[in-house]
Amino acid sequence: MSSVDLESFIIDIPDYPEPGVIFKDITPLIASPQGLAASIDEIADHFMGKGITAVVGSEARGFLVGAPIAYRLGVGFVPARKPGKLPRDVYSQEYALEYGTDVLEMHKDALGPDDRVLIVDDLVATGGTCVATAQLVEQTGAEVAGFAFILELAYLNPREIIGQEYDQEIFTLIKVD
Repeated sequence: MSSVDLESFIIDIPDYPEPGVIFKDITPLIASPQGLAASIDEIADHFMGKGITAVVGSEARGFLVGAPIAYRLGVGFVPARKPGKLPRDVYSQEYALEYGTDVLEMHKDALGPDDRVLIVDDLVATGGTCVATAQLVEQTGAEVAGFAFILELAYLNPREIIGQEYDQEIFTLIKVD
């Protein structure tokens, strides 16, 4: 575990984006050199030596966390993007949101059957985005090796949602009950 108190960097913003919601703002954590380094190092150290060949992060904050973790693991980073952002042939995966649906896309040639992929994001709430990302990874023929997040909103039961589809490890640095 890190000697840096990561949770102290999280700021609660009441009634954002709507009344009754307490938004967990991690931007102070990633703005802090100590907070960012400790977060990246702790996740990368946890998965070091576990055969990870690529890291996938979802747009947009998954890029901020995933790319430096990939660097620390000595592997490549693959973005899962919103529709129309990638220039070559893509796989698409629709997923449910609280009020509707969204889509993520990944280049068809980004991964292959020899890849073991770590899916990374800044935060996991309901688990829908990371399940959709995992489904994209599987469309490429690659294997999902695990999931990692800085912050988990445990009170929304994301592990239950993810666990309905995947039994791989879910590693988080901060859990909010």
